[in-house]
Amino acid sequence: MDASRFIGTEPLPAEHRIDLARLSRLLKEQIPDCSGALSVERFRGGQSNPTMLLSLDGKRRFVLRKKPDGVLLPSAHAVDREFRVISALKDSDVPVATPRFLCDDVSIAGAMFYVMDYVEGRSFWEPILPDVDREERAAIYAEMNRVIGALHAVDHRAVGLEDFGKPENYVARQVARWTKQYRASETETIASMDFLIDWLPDNIPIQRGASLIHGDYRIDNMIFHPTEPRVLAVVDWELSTLGDPMADFAYHMLTWHFPLTPYRGLARQPLELLGIPSERRYRDCYLAATGRSDVSDRDWFAYLAFCLFRVAGIRQGIMKRVLDGNAANPHAREAGALARAVADMGFAYAERAMKA
Repeated sequence: MDASRFIGTEPLPAEHRIDLARLSRLLKEQIPDCSGALSVERFRGGQSNPTMLLSLDGKRRFVLRKKPDGVLLPSAHAVDREFRVISALKDSDVPVATPRFLCDDVSIAGAMFYVMDYVEGRSFWEPILPDVDREERAAIYAEMNRVIGALHAVDHRAVGLEDFGKPENYVARQVARWTKQYRASETETIASMDFLIDWLPDNIPIQRGASLIHGDYRIDNMIFHPTEPRVLAVVDWELSTLGDPMADFAYHMLTWHFPLTPYRGLARQPLELLGIPSERRYRDCYLAATGRSDVSDRDWFAYLAFCLFRVAGIRQGIMKRVLDGNAANPHAREAGALARAVADMGFAYAERAMKA
């Protein structure tokens, strides 16, 4: 897969209804010392919430994240939750972009949106990291592990997120939620998805703790320092909530189970040669750093089955938006078309759990 198509910005498509004059006035009202002519471009990457680069005379830059236009699934594309969580984390050990303001006036950009600072740095779309050397790969993976551990150590009550979600029974509630989302966006029958919908409620691992979780923690949702293996900002907090940190970590580890094509994964790659830790070593580092106890093979495979079920549900939602004509990304169709293959992988891990 050519990852270059996800990098950088492109002109804003004509269908994006943005009132540049009103947006410019709002920026100058909300942000100190904000002046100059406004230009807007769209970031190429991402499938969910349209994300745009705002430039003022090419000097000051900000990022706008908005809900997609059109009719949306219930509770989806919650940019207000994104804004709330990065506002809560801005002084924590979890690096985020500085939030500026949230706007619910849909007449300005066609939907609710928020604005945050632009973070200058590197975005890696391929977990194999082909453009860095072995030593830096190892350091980048160590840094990712450190940051997710820091996230799961945040005292959500102390940062004002005590009501950000229901901490208990996270996986059970997620299965119920994504079953509803999947049924609402279903465009074809997927037998493996139907199996997981029936199987997961009776095979959910016992939750051993609760924390703030990202929900979509992976390398392409991080901005790294331009020259150092250091995360400057974790982005795309749309799926964040309170819940089971082991489920969040298992989702992060799906990268080790996805093949290189078409998922940009690490399965069957020469990890030691590349300087990338094995799944077992990476997991052990996380457990040691967080002081969490490990889970059984059965529970780990059940976590992976659940995470793949959720990814399949997300991809099915993308396909629904494609068919409805309001997908945010021109490559959305091929992403949505993978819903069946991801569900089949989830079924395979459910089988492994049953045999463990």
